Amino acid sequence: MTWLDTIIIAIVEGLTEFLPVSSTGHMIIAQHLLGLSPDTLSEPDKAFIHAFTFIIQFGAILSVVCLYWKRFFQFDHSPAPEGSSTFQKLKHKFYFYWLLIVGVVPAVVIGLAAKKSGLLDWLLDSVLVVAVMLVVGGVFMLFCDKLFNKGSDANQLNEKRAFNIGLYQCISVIPGVSRSMATIVGGMTQGLTRKRAAEFSFFLAVPTMAGATLLDLLDLLKEDASWATSHNITMLILGCVVAFVVALLAMKWFVSFLTKYGFKAFGIYRIIVGGAIIVLLLTGHSLAMVD
Repeated sequence: MTWLDTIIIAIVEGLTEFLPVSSTGHMIIAQHLLGLSPDTLSEPDKAFIHAFTFIIQFGAILSVVCLYWKRFFQFDHSPAPEGSSTFQKLKHKFYFYWLLIVGVVPAVVIGLAAKKSGLLDWLLDSVLVVAVMLVVGGVFMLFCDKLFNKGSDANQLNEKRAFNIGLYQCISVIPGVSRSMATIVGGMTQGLTRKRAAEFSFFLAVPTMAGATLLDLLDLLKEDASWATSHNITMLILGCVVAFVVALLAMKWFVSFLTKYGFKAFGIYRIIVGGAIIVLLLTGHSLAMVD
């Protein structure tokens, strides 16, 4: 990867991480456009690209902690119910984090299974899977506002709702689905407003992507370490910084847009992009703009 490749992919990540268009899918598309498709890379470079895809997402996710730091570092200082056990008292004080733990459990189980089976790496190599899921998700998004737009501010998050949202997040193991879309729609099915669902989606992304990043780093360290050149490490740092800054700028705009207009515009965009890629692939064209 060159410096320009890294900056372009990181900008794509930062712009799309919180939009319901699939940041992973868009990074895969960007990699193919830049001539970084898996069949053109050596095994160490291929492993590095896969890890890069997840690690810079964590850079973007950290923008949540920065932008929402007052809400992310929140504790309940009210007295716990009388007669509570030590665990119940701790859960009462750290209830916000408890909900994040409950919400991330399904992703841990499904994500580990997908990675161990090799399914995740296969999916990350397939731009056709991304294109098909962009179209499928886009069609769904044309109608999801009418199907699920019955949320109320009176509905509060609890363990059951957090766990169910976590189950929806598991669908995003398929590139092109969009973790953001899956969790926001999951929140809306639980009676949350679009804004509340989007904000919990942001918060849930922090432990989810932290875990994915740590797992990828451990896998890279266990495997052939030839990828760990000073150049690649610099590219990782640069990618995280660029993704963080761009995501910080994009996040607030998205919440405002989603609250006001819903998913339809994103659905149309997904159908156009995914449809165009499918046509190109089926007619024998390559996405690579560079060789």
